[in-house]
Amino acid sequence: MWESINSFLLSTGFMNLTGGQLLMLAVSCVLLYLGIFRKYEPLLLVPIAFGMLLTNLPLSGITDGPIGNQPGGLVYYLYQGVKLGIYPPLIFLGVGAMTDFGPLIANPKSLLLGAAAQFGIFIPFVIATYIGFDLRAAASIGIIGGADGPTAIFLTSRLKPELLGPIAIAAYSYMALVPIIQPPIMRALTTKKERAVDMGGIRQVSKTEKVVFPILVTILCGLLLPAAVPLIGALMLGNLFRETGVTDRLSDTAQHALINILTIFLGVSVGSTASAERFLNPETLKIIALGLFAFASGTAMGVIFGKIMYWVTGGKVNPLIGSAGVSAVPMAARVSQVVCQKENPGNYLLMHAMGPNVAGVIGSAIAAGVLLSVLG
Repeated sequence: MWESINSFLLSTGFMNLTGGQLLMLAVSCVLLYLGIFRKYEPLLLVPIAFGMLLTNLPLSGITDGPIGNQPGGLVYYLYQGVKLGIYPPLIFLGVGAMTDFGPLIANPKSLLLGAAAQFGIFIPFVIATYIGFDLRAAASIGIIGGADGPTAIFLTSRLKPELLGPIAIAAYSYMALVPIIQPPIMRALTTKKERAVDMGGIRQVSKTEKVVFPILVTILCGLLLPAAVPLIGALMLGNLFRETGVTDRLSDTAQHALINILTIFLGVSVGSTASAERFLNPETLKIIALGLFAFASGTAMGVIFGKIMYWVTGGKVNPLIGSAGVSAVPMAARVSQVVCQKENPGNYLLMHAMGPNVAGVIGSAIAAGVLLSVLG
């Protein structure tokens, strides 16, 4: 009897729990708290944190691959969509269907702010090469600065798949924490007068412009950077579904059912890569730190270029919209609006910030295409 009891106890997770797993379980609970009670992008943070919790439960086998005739765990199979680069383009399809490119079309200068924020990819890329990472690893780390989880996964799965776990966790965690990370940087780089600038309304964009835009962008980007076609093509196809007026059912599916299913699969899969043995090591901690620096750099460069546009236009551009040049649609644009309204409660900056925001989505995909073309 006692042997049976002892055998049972040894088979429980309690008897096999390591200190590292206990720490990661605590971290996952903190992230769940932030997502559920503080509402920091819960659609991302809750599945990621729960995936992290699952992978750090001893002996569950939920992330194990198949052994002989025994099938693998559920999350192992879900993760194949991340590993094979299937989820990111499909996520982009949904993002395209959800996104109105009107503010960008109405104000093409927004492309400059989206481009400026991409320095947050290339500055950390250079730094990473100087602290011991090879070029492919440095590129995978740098792409975190684009604040675009699907792009980070897509690039890393092709250049440095062994770093996919920590890079995906960093990219999605920083995306979810945009409301915490960005405002201090925005306030530090701007004056109260600059933050209060009212940019007025934006011009109305015709249906023809909205339909032609995704087709034209796909052709130009596809010819210039074939490596970016999976992301750009999916993004623009989703947007075309939205704008044609004759594909409403496809647009509705991409915006809701498809992207919601993919968010669950992707979030749990990404979280499952944060096992204690894989996550708690010096290289991973370097990646997390460089990822934060990359994201902060992208925000800062966008705001700095926004200040330049403020000076050039004689104070007609609010520099805060530059922070939305990182991807993270529409989170970064919302943060621009919130910070602005603290200085000028009647100011409605959101639509102006959406221009650089959607430009950042395109910009991060193009940056990934450049890195793939050079290093892939």
